[in-house]
Amino acid sequence: MSTTSATEALPRPTRLSDVKGWFFPADQLLFDWFLGRQRDRDERGDLLELGAYLGKSAIFMGSYLRDAETFTVCDLFDSPAPDDPNSKEMNRSYATLTRRAFESNYRSFHDELPTILQAPSSVVADEVTADSCRFAHIDASHLYEHVHGDILAVRDILGPDGIVVLDDFRAEHCPGVAAATWGAVATTGLKPLCITATKFYGTWGAYDAVHGELRGM
Repeated sequence: MSTTSATEALPRPTRLSDVKGWFFPADQLLFDWFLGRQRDRDERGDLLELGAYLGKSAIFMGSYLRDAETFTVCDLFDSPAPDDPNSKEMNRSYATLTRRAFESNYRSFHDELPTILQAPSSVVADEVTADSCRFAHIDASHLYEHVHGDILAVRDILGPDGIVVLDDFRAEHCPGVAAATWGAVATTGLKPLCITATKFYGTWGAYDAVHGELRGM
């Protein structure tokens, strides 16, 4: 069976709420606000997501992609994890995850797939150009050493006023995400813009203007 026919055989969601995943209304509102603000200000740059699950947040982000911009999604999908702890996490939480399901879901809302890196998130530093992105969503491994590496890679990949979002930094079962996030605040100049029940929003760039507008919203 060809990849196209296999993808077409999967159920096609008709609404974002039909796609399985953890992308709550408060975060949809904030993604819309940050990405919409960039669009209204004609801030150019690419989009990046580390960890896609079945594509719910990627589908949302893809709506803000403009001509000549690239959306890169990095996820292991069906590939083996690079180390034993990460492999155990993948087997426990994402045993049904497949690239085919992600592609089917994404194509239900967009004509073209993003650039897909089926690999550990550690590859993005070599695959995505430095200073090229305006918005990055980190939702890959929950292990401290991996999240720490993802944050450092994204810092170099984002443009001067790019926005980074970290998922699960307040989740009780993911202390490594919180440690890596607040460690970056303490040591790399990452500035917190806002937090929700599940996500941290921050920037290494201009803070006062975007934070003031966000408070107003």
